[in-house]
Amino acid sequence: MELKELITKNRSYRRFNQYVNIERRTLVELVNLARLSPSAANLQPLKYIISCEQETNESIFGTLAWAGYLKEWPGPCEGEKPSAYIVILGDTTITENFHCDHGIASQSILLGATEKGLGGCILGAIKRENLRKALNISRDFEILLIIALGKTNEKVQLETKDPGGDIKYWRDEQDIHHVPKRPLEEIILTNENTGGQ
Repeated sequence: MELKELITKNRSYRRFNQYVNIERRTLVELVNLARLSPSAANLQPLKYIISCEQETNESIFGTLAWAGYLKEWPGPCEGEKPSAYIVILGDTTITENFHCDHGIASQSILLGATEKGLGGCILGAIKRENLRKALNISRDFEILLIIALGKTNEKVQLETKDPGGDIKYWRDEQDIHHVPKRPLEEIILTNENTGGQ
């Protein structure tokens, strides 16, 4: 797959085939991609908890909030839950400023997952204290993000946002998940549209 295709296929998937297992070694391979990625000042302060076991998965799932724009949807139902998770932590014994390391790491993990035919979703809406207790996470680690992973069971369609249109994702009657993207001419600034003098 070329890079553009990988990036286009790498969407925020929220529904999976829960019964397609992901092996631990696959998660280790994905974390290794994060390990090889750039890190601010090369401090490499991120640590990871990986889960592909049902009991731990359930503990993690219960701490997450899904799809803020879909007010009527409470999240994946039984059979559609992720079959694996990667919890991204910041080691405060190394630094207390993780800059954009966890964003870079997440993208590396998700591109690797996409290449393997999997999909995922980066989640920041986490009941952090509940997760800390459930997984016995030391106070030395800041809970940054969780990546949910699985064999996707959802069709996601990108479309270009109309001028003045909404950026909120939505689902149609066929349950296709639509994701509006701003057009290039709206995000690349020139001297004419920067608002400067």
